Amino acid sequence: MRLDLSRFKAGEQRVDKTYDPAAFGLTQDDEFRIVGPVVLATEVRKDTKKVRLVGTVKTTLECDCGRCLEPFTVPVDSSFDLLYLPAGATVEAAPDEELEIQSEDVGVSFYKDDEIDLRDLMREQFYLALPMKPLCRADCRGLCPMCGINRNRETCTCEAAWVDPRLEVLKQFKRD
Repeated sequence: MRLDLSRFKAGEQRVDKTYDPAAFGLTQDDEFRIVGPVVLATEVRKDTKKVRLVGTVKTTLECDCGRCLEPFTVPVDSSFDLLYLPAGATVEAAPDEELEIQSEDVGVSFYKDDEIDLRDLMREQFYLALPMKPLCRADCRGLCPMCGINRNRETCTCEAAWVDPRLEVLKQFKRD
């Protein structure tokens, strides 16, 4: 999944590709699974050594609910506008000066050997598309802390009378 920049001349060219989910090599440690084909549509704007990628990535991800642990899908339709510079093309500051990062420098990435790894670009967009607190639905009731059943599917008779053992000593203090 590498974009060979030596094939592109200066100017603007379009790249449209579809990738199989298995091509990403995700592991059990990842926070999501890719369950649909990944469609990448981007325009490559090359100007000498600067390369700008502007486009979208679309797919469907599956992740586990943060409350009930049931899997649910997250549609991804993410747009990006990234500037790539050759590795080592950084602005150096004088030894006694601090280097201030400008707002236009935040979206800058670097490429090496005239190649851009599109897998990294797409994985970054997937992580940005994930919700901060993944919930299968807004009113998810989660798991019972006593018996562990999924409260969205069943009800239990467990009492929610949990007492913090660190405060148990204070109960004895009040009785005396």
